[in-house]
Amino acid sequence: MAKYQHILVGLDLSKESSQVLERAAEMAEAFGAELSLLHAIEPLTFAYGGDIPMDLSEVQEQLQSQAKEQLQRAADQLNIPSDRQHVILGQPSTEIHRMAKDIEADLIIIGSHGRHGLALLLGSTANGVLHGAKCDVLAIRVHMDDE
Repeated sequence: MAKYQHILVGLDLSKESSQVLERAAEMAEAFGAELSLLHAIEPLTFAYGGDIPMDLSEVQEQLQSQAKEQLQRAADQLNIPSDRQHVILGQPSTEIHRMAKDIEADLIIIGSHGRHGLALLLGSTANGVLHGAKCDVLAIRVHMDDE
């Protein structure tokens, strides 16, 4: 098995993110690896196709600010320094690939909700990360409260 040195953890900052972070911390400790955290926020203009006749920049800035605070709280629990906490605007799987290359991560850890049916057909961030990664990817099966 490979000895990982730098693990990138892609988080969606949902309640289930703690499960992913806990497993990532265990992996980092087992391998003596560094952890970096990433949360990617899709631009609101992507979500709404630019069809909304109003400026969404203030809303986007608030979303980014809240995400940075949440990511920092998660990072503080594991003593991850601020230079390894990343909140990025963009398509999540694309940004995870880019960041993994930039920081020379040799393992990406992401959460997977294990959706079926329509949600599976529409694709997922986990699937996108897996199929474009240049390094190993570990998908942590997260358990929802209603499971």
